[in-house]
Formats: sequence, structure tokens, C-alpha cells
Amino acid sequence: MGRITARRRVTRITVGESRVIREDTLAVEEPLEIRVGGRSLAITMRTPGHDIDLAAGFLVSEGVIRHGDDFAAARYCAGATDEGLNTYNVLDVTLAPGVPAPDPSLERNFFTTSSCGLCGKASIDAVRTLSHYEVSTDALTLDPALLATFPERLRAHQAVFEKTGGLHAAALFDGRTGELLVLREDVGRHNAVDKVVGWAAKENLLPLRGTVLMVSGRASFELTQKASMAGIPLLAAVSAPSSLAVELATELGMTLVGFLRGPSMVVYSGAHRLAEARSPRDVPPEDGAVATAAPSPSVGSQAVRA
Repeated sequence: MGRITARRRVTRITVGESRVIREDTLAVEEPLEIRVGGRSLAITMRTPGHDIDLAAGFLVSEGVIRHGDDFAAARYCAGATDEGLNTYNVLDVTLAPGVPAPDPSLERNFFTTSSCGLCGKASIDAVRTLSHYEVSTDALTLDPALLATFPERLRAHQAVFEKTGGLHAAALFDGRTGELLVLREDVGRHNAVDKVVGWAAKENLLPLRGTVLMVSGRASFELTQKASMAGIPLLAAVSAPSSLAVELATELGMTLVGFLRGPSMVVYSGAHRLAEARSPRDVPPEDGAVATAAPSPSVGSQAVRA
């Protein structure tokens, strides 16, 4: 898997047993500097791969772009080191003509770590970003039984996690059909979400109405905000949400689900979107003709090379 994983010699110790020396597979963590028009905007610690998705999603999350057409191009910067080597850790984005450059207040003062995507915000006021999309009016409804299948399907597609046990994942599902649209992995859950949103932006799918964002781990304020910036009406996590995530989801009219494990889940906001499916015998004879939504366009999740 190239730069996504690395092999290291480790010593496994089990109390009461002999030590075992063997090779282990690790998830790679490297810095990515995101530039816009040649000007440095942020440095985030990430797992290499789908970097253009990550940059595009980051710009959506920060309110710099709102559609894929706003993102014209991206290239890795040659001569990124004193020796003139290309490390593939510096990505320069070109915005479309007429798209304003990022406000200088968005610039990060220091590294954004793999555990926190908000840590580098230049000010407290910059933490809250207003979305271009309204999620409270999204008419999505889905059967909890369908939602309950998403964690296992997310886990089944985590190829790098299977080898390393060290990556988070985010997946986007069609809320009507349950189709898995795209999945991304990263050492930072916020990066995984940005990669998903960036993929959608490049596919010109924003806003992501009628979709579900499924994340490994917990649901933070930051992930809730990123979902809202992409117009996603339902965020589900296998672990707990934070209090601020619940407050924000409630304010926005977003459905927030935590502890989604097996058939069980806890709905913290927007429970109206989770409606038990009625069996045919529950439908009155006069309502026999049931309207169905048109299927969503088929989209792949292939990687985009710089």
C-alpha cells in the first residue's frame, strides 16, 4: 500500500510467556501542507492518499468553496525540500476564476494534529463556520433497521484498518437505498470526513441531501459542523457524541445518532428521520400505490491522482 502503511520490527510481550520479535504493519502519519494560490493555509497530520479529496473537503468545511466547480486544480509542489525533492506533502490548490481567496483569518497558527482538526484555529470566533446549506428542511427518512447495517459495512471496507488497526473511517451512504457511495480512512477522523466531502465536491454532488455520514469512533462538534457544511442531514457514530455536537445538531435540525452498534442506537437529535418501515399489511387498501424515490446516480469511489 505504498506510503499508506509501513513495516517495523516490534517486540510482543505477553505476561507469563516468551517475548516474540516480529514485523508489524503501521499506519503512516505525515504532514500535508495545503496551499491556495501559492499561499500556505494549513498543515494537517494525515495518512497519505486521497490528498486532493482531503484538500477539497477541508476547503468546503472552512467555507472557502461550496461546489466542486469552485475547485479548479491541485498539484504537488516540486522542490518541497532544500534538496529540491518532491515529498508529496505540499499540495497547492487553484481556485476557479472569481472564487475569493481564503480569508487570512482562516490561516492556522500551528500544526493541526491527527486527533484534532480545530486545534490550529487562529481564534475562538473562527471555530464556528456557517454553512451554505440548510439541513433542517431535508426530507430524509429511513428505517432504523437499514441504518443499523451501516457500521458493519463500514468496518468490512476498512482495508488499511484491517492491516494496521490504527485508522479511523468515514463513509457516505445513500439514505434512501442504503448504497455505500464512498469510504475513506485516515489517522484523523476529521481528515477521513474531509476526504469523503472532498470526493463529493469533485463529483459535484453538494449539497449531500438525503445522505448519511457514518464515522468510526465518536461524534464531535467538528464532525457535526463538517457534515452541515456539506449539507448532510444525518450523522451516525459507533461511539458517543459530545455535548457540543448534540447542541449544534439540535440547532441545525440535523439527526445525530450515537452508540450505533448492532440493532441498538441512541438518537440525540432529529429522531423524526428514523421511522419504522410499515409492512404491506399496515398500508390501507386505498393507499396501495406507494410512491418511490428515483434511484440516485451511480457513483464510484476511485482514487484521484494529483
